[in-house]
Amino acid sequence: MAAPAPGLISVFSSPQELGASLAQLVAQRAACCLAGARARFALGLSGGSLVSMLARELPAAAAPAGPASLARWTVGFCDERLVPFEHAESTYGLYRTHLLSRLPIPDSQVITINPQLPVEEAAEDYAKKLRQAFQGDAIPVFDLLILGVGPDGHTCSLFPDHPLLQRILEAKEENPLPAALVQPHTGKLCWFLDEAAARLLTVPFEKHSTL
Repeated sequence: MAAPAPGLISVFSSPQELGASLAQLVAQRAACCLAGARARFALGLSGGSLVSMLARELPAAAAPAGPASLARWTVGFCDERLVPFEHAESTYGLYRTHLLSRLPIPDSQVITINPQLPVEEAAEDYAKKLRQAFQGDAIPVFDLLILGVGPDGHTCSLFPDHPLLQRILEAKEENPLPAALVQPHTGKLCWFLDEAAARLLTVPFEKHSTL
């Protein structure tokens, strides 16, 4: 018997519909956080296909809030490669070119690695920047993390030993795939899938159409 799926699973007819709904989720979560006690919104982004998806949909979804609201966003990255920002594999570089250049988020509130440092020093430097951005938090807590899932079940650049995607949502295993380990201690876990990704699922999910 399949294990209960973690979180809410939403399935969309196309990547375009998925992207539009994801952008609306970001905008709605931002509005909720900016109206709260901290009056800021901390967003963590992954790379890969999410870059083009969010670049296409998020500027329009976030625009009604106005520049003053976007100025209170803080953006970090869930995965990154130690390459110059101009490199095609730089997560920040891709977001800077395709998305951040279209949003009035101050550069000082975009948390980036220092690609000129050795890998261990770059990791320590990034951890320090996170502590500075999330002062008062023992562990930095983002208001929303958007994690992509690779075809081998990896997320946040954590790779499994073997490529079997659909086990993420379907089964409990002794050695689960990295994406199956995502379990927030607070908040809610949501899966956004298109029909191609969800075609083998047997667990319950919600079908959506936005067009």
